[in-house]
Amino acid sequence: MKNKIYLLGWTIILPVMAWVVYLFHNVFTGHFYSLVLVFFLISSVLAAVYHSEIIAYRVGEPYGTLLLAFAITVIEAALIISIMLSSKGLESISLARDTVFAAVMIILTGIIGVCIIVGSLKYREQVFTLQGVSTALITLTSIVVFILILPNYTISHTGGEYTPYQLIFISLICLALYIGFTMIQTVRHRAYFIAPIPNKNSDFSEDDVPLEKPSRKVMYFSIILLLLCLGIVVLLAKNLSKDVDTLVIGLGAPKSLVGIIIAGIVLLPEGLAAIRAAYNNRLQTSLNLALGSALASIGLSIPFIAFVSVIADMRMMLGISIKSILLLGLSLFIITVSLATGRTNIMQGLVLIAIFILYLFTTLEP
Repeated sequence: MKNKIYLLGWTIILPVMAWVVYLFHNVFTGHFYSLVLVFFLISSVLAAVYHSEIIAYRVGEPYGTLLLAFAITVIEAALIISIMLSSKGLESISLARDTVFAAVMIILTGIIGVCIIVGSLKYREQVFTLQGVSTALITLTSIVVFILILPNYTISHTGGEYTPYQLIFISLICLALYIGFTMIQTVRHRAYFIAPIPNKNSDFSEDDVPLEKPSRKVMYFSIILLLLCLGIVVLLAKNLSKDVDTLVIGLGAPKSLVGIIIAGIVLLPEGLAAIRAAYNNRLQTSLNLALGSALASIGLSIPFIAFVSVIADMRMMLGISIKSILLLGLSLFIITVSLATGRTNIMQGLVLIAIFILYLFTTLEP
């Protein structure tokens, strides 16, 4: 018997209350109000996860995960651009780089690592379709090199920056690669991103009971509520960015920590959805979400931010340091080797989490 999916009351009430509370941000101030905003930010993120899963169940894979990845990217790009436009001087010259690099590292090592560990603890091994993962990884590796590493070795502009013409050209190349990947994912080779048929001898779990597709009416409500949730997440995160800056400065931490915090907030809905999918023995959905988010985060948001920066005559530093290149290269190598067999085990997740912890530690203690 199939389980039904319902709209939960808190996923409707809390996002609406978050909008009401935000409308008074010019009236109320102080640490208590900031804590209230943090509560509603987390609540809106959790509600966004729930509504995105309803939509995903209705439209099917890989369209559901692609929709959520696109929505998260819109949040990321809008947040970065709004902060860049509101900042003065060189305060935000590296914000896009720090945020996108943090997003890639969080996804490749943190989110995928946790998903593998959670799935392995419950099911020992999980399977996925290898062709889809390898397609995503070769595309991601190419875009990462173009955006984050190549700027360090061009001679037309120093300091890890592209000239405006170089920036536009590289952005168009990355955008074309992302569009090509999207066509592969949704049209030409959609089967690459569909979960393989499970082994009949595998242990049955109550989580494997199929879910009944939500009605069209429920899906439309979820789309509206998802947009409300994502919109208030952007506004609350932007409003809290000053508190984040103050906290980072007070801790004496590097400015790049701001990018990690922004990326963490933006990726929270997708990360929770991916982990929940792995727990329910849907690792393919987890990988679709994670790798699709990484691709959208750098292959879609950076071109959009680049176009705005050129039009607004804003400088944008993209090249990462040698230390970051080593960690990024190690992450891509380990994730490629780990996902090369179509099966996962707990050791792969532990190694990825170790790299993630090292990345956070070396950011705080460079």
